[in-house]
Amino acid sequence: MSGALAAARPRTARWTLRRRLVALLIGLVATVAALMAAASTLALRGTLVAQLDERLIASSERAGDAQRDGELPEPPLLSDGSLPDRGDLPPGLETPGQGAGTLTLEVRDGVVRSGYIDQEGAFQPLTDEQESVLSEVVADGRPATVELDALGGYRVVAVTTEGGDLLVTGLSLDEASAVVQAYLIGEGLVLAAGITIAAAAGTALVRRELRPLERVAATATRVSEQPLERGEVTLQRVPEADTDPGTEVGQVGAALNRMLGHVEGALAARHESETQVRQFVADASHELRTPLASIRGYAELVRRLPDAMPDDALRAMERVESESRRMTALVEDMLLLARLDAGRALDGAEVDLAALAVDAVSDAHVAGRDHVWQLDLPAGDDDEDEDAPACTVLGDDHRLRQVLVNLLSNARVHTPAGTTVVTSVRTDGTTVTVQVRDDGPGIPEELRPRLFQRFTRGDAARSPGAGSTGLGLAIVAAVVAAHGGTITADGTPGATTFTVRLPAAP
Repeated sequence: MSGALAAARPRTARWTLRRRLVALLIGLVATVAALMAAASTLALRGTLVAQLDERLIASSERAGDAQRDGELPEPPLLSDGSLPDRGDLPPGLETPGQGAGTLTLEVRDGVVRSGYIDQEGAFQPLTDEQESVLSEVVADGRPATVELDALGGYRVVAVTTEGGDLLVTGLSLDEASAVVQAYLIGEGLVLAAGITIAAAAGTALVRRELRPLERVAATATRVSEQPLERGEVTLQRVPEADTDPGTEVGQVGAALNRMLGHVEGALAARHESETQVRQFVADASHELRTPLASIRGYAELVRRLPDAMPDDALRAMERVESESRRMTALVEDMLLLARLDAGRALDGAEVDLAALAVDAVSDAHVAGRDHVWQLDLPAGDDDEDEDAPACTVLGDDHRLRQVLVNLLSNARVHTPAGTTVVTSVRTDGTTVTVQVRDDGPGIPEELRPRLFQRFTRGDAARSPGAGSTGLGLAIVAAVVAAHGGTITADGTPGATTFTVRLPAAP
């Protein structure tokens, strides 16, 4: 069940090695740049906060000095331009050197006085909530960060004066935050530009470095497209420049060359063995023709002697003659296959396949009267109409006739009596198609993959006493291939069809 679910689940497209390397390079560059940006931003913020703390300590000291000395210089104006009541002013805000954003809170004898200088230099009082936040700061003399609702972040320091009062001084973090934010924007732009440059440069570099691997893959692809099933084969090799053992790609190229060398050696040995076998079959078939003809001739001569012979002797001679004819046909078939394997050229005359079909079906009707033989030709053939399409090919008349005879003989031998066999010939101007279709029991599933191989015989139950050599369909396939055509078989039960397609004569 899990296997079925896994098979049904769609496979996601995997990235190529080039894309993965570029993505990895961009990821590394982005990670390093982000870490550097984060570290530099933290360092910048730390420096700014340290500088702010120095100013904060100085402001706190000025406020403490102002409280201790009791000097009251001109106080800052209120936002409406009037002077504030000095009783409302905390110590230190009116001290020279206190900048915009400075706030002070003093708690003396339970009385809270607080305020801050806004960006226009005017005095502004703090809210009760802001005073509550500042009152909770630990008076240890060390800077701390607090958030004041409307004023934002502040660095504050709280001290206890000699009189036991609480004095809190603070400076705004807005300026430092603005600097850090501007720095982050700049870092982001630099990071984006760096990633873009890294992507472009990385793509170019990775493409250049992977070209040797692409050449190795191209060599393997060309080798895989070569016809290795037969004949003498010469395999290409990876170029010498791509077999440097000092590089990973070179190691792959060298290993592929060694493998191709082994494969080429094995193919050469196989080709030599097949050549020897074909030569032996051709020589043996050729040499057997003469003694078989002699055996057949002597058998006929013995049967025709004027002297009376026993019936057993006559029947024996008939069997010898019959078997010699069968052996002669087998030898001729083997010799034909050996010649076709050797690439022996066939005749190239114009052959009318419609006329061949008429002759072949007529002969099949005589040989198998227990079958129903039908012929389907292009319109007009029966009436010798000049407008009927010509089903003409260039080839060997005798061998093409043998193709039709073998296909019809195969249908007769491997189907029961009463089977209808339809032979049709058609052309579309570029290809002539011949089909032999019967309504017999079909082709067994186990025979279909090797149907056109030599010595492939059907089930004995389907063809009792047929005496098939298993070479008929192999000869058909070899002859059709020698004419540049193709043959296919559809073994569906009740509709077995052999289809031959040959190039039409120009």
